[in-house]
Amino acid sequence: MKTITGIFLMFALAFLTSCIGEEGPPGPPGEDGESFLGSVFEIEGDFTSQNDYSLYFEFPSSITVYESDVVLVYILWEQAEDNNGEWLDVWRLLPQTVVLYDDNTGNNEVLQYNYDHTFADVQVFLEGTIDFNTLLPAEAQDQIFRIVVLPADFVAQKNLDVSDYNMMMKSLEVKPEMIQKLETVKPVNAPVNRQ
Repeated sequence: MKTITGIFLMFALAFLTSCIGEEGPPGPPGEDGESFLGSVFEIEGDFTSQNDYSLYFEFPSSITVYESDVVLVYILWEQAEDNNGEWLDVWRLLPQTVVLYDDNTGNNEVLQYNYDHTFADVQVFLEGTIDFNTLLPAEAQDQIFRIVVLPADFVAQKNLDVSDYNMMMKSLEVKPEMIQKLETVKPVNAPVNRQ
């Protein structure tokens, strides 16, 4: 009886090992802080009195943002021409402060682009001493931001200079086509301005 059972087990083992097929595609990276490098999102919007001069963005449900993660926001500050005549985007880490001269009062006014975040959302908003209704279109309309979510361990291990957007994208190995472009939304059951 032991011989028949042994032969049957050998046939079963041979049958199961012969059923190995092609290897499938790799799965998503883990969340151990080493294999998960981060997510980058792009939003665009206008600062108006209707949105209380703030843009609100909810993280997609496809990613998990932890309270310990580092959330950074960069503004597309300008475009500069390189030596080959190609235009390059210049990104600056928020907050960014601009000192503007007020022709009416003869005083300098301050405009600041700033942000705050939770593990569920990001809000980009304007602060300062200037009357936001007097902002030029270049200061308030069609503003583009990149939101970067990084595990805190990754930032600490790599000793990243987070103010240098281009070096950070190289460290993350993020290519332009990997950046998710998303729409801003109006907060649901949340204060319009969390300042």
